[in-house]
Amino acid sequence: MTMKFGLSLPQGWTMELASIKDPIEAYETVTRVAQTADEVGFESAWLVDHFHTIPRPSQEITFECWTTTAAVARDTQRIRIGQMVTCNGYRNPALLAKMASTVDVLSHGRLTFGIGAGWHEHEWRAYGYIFSEAPDRLRHLREAVQVIRAMWTEEEATFEGGYYHVRGAINQPKGVQQPHIPLLIGGSGEKVTLKLVAQYGDACNVTGDLETIKRKFAVLKDHCETVGRDYDSIRRTATIFCSIGATEEQALAKVPAGLLGRPVMAGALIGSPDTIHPRLTELEAAGVQEVILGFPDILRLDTLRFFADEFIA
Repeated sequence: MTMKFGLSLPQGWTMELASIKDPIEAYETVTRVAQTADEVGFESAWLVDHFHTIPRPSQEITFECWTTTAAVARDTQRIRIGQMVTCNGYRNPALLAKMASTVDVLSHGRLTFGIGAGWHEHEWRAYGYIFSEAPDRLRHLREAVQVIRAMWTEEEATFEGGYYHVRGAINQPKGVQQPHIPLLIGGSGEKVTLKLVAQYGDACNVTGDLETIKRKFAVLKDHCETVGRDYDSIRRTATIFCSIGATEEQALAKVPAGLLGRPVMAGALIGSPDTIHPRLTELEAAGVQEVILGFPDILRLDTLRFFADEFIA
């Protein structure tokens, strides 16, 4: 199996840090997870771009995405760091490109820049952002990724769009990676988002069960053919919930009752290594090159070590 494995880091968004009241200890917990993933061979570690908890807002700790990205990048040595995904509407794209370039340097070239249109209406309104309809947010995203690529590749970036205007913006340093920082466009929308991946993305991220993932990749391949893009030049990732145990019963016992039946459980990997291995083989055969795993017991570092012992060479 050549498939790589990424890890969704604990950040507080899903209440996974609620038992830790000291914010310093909460961050140190986050970074210990990232450092363990780094040590045992995970390919990547990912942060969400959300401001407060779900399923409902609370006073529990939720760390901001990009400052945490920078900190974790400095706290680790080998593992790639990315966002799943940056909400385009929260920051100006030219500024985002500058931020990413800086993080790529301080990580010594380990950043993957993930971006999407954004969806969590409550957060937008709570923080004073205007939440427009999905087609408008996607039009913003289309322009934003062009601005970002210009900032990474042009000496003085210029872009005149309907939403964003960049006029001679200088971005130095542009980052370490060549020809530029990898750009992951997250989302599974077949008509717009996957077409944006084909046009501008270096990587994609999809979710769902096996058949859904196969369909999404088939759509992406069609878009690539339409725009004259090599489908295999796009890194294909999938985010999947994973509960692993020595036995089926142990794995099932870790799954929070509130998650059962929810969309996040589509395609979930639940069981012993013997159960999970053939599922991973199917995902690889479907075209998934990297699985980004969300563990319900993410704070238990022995879970990461157990998974790595079983599946990471």
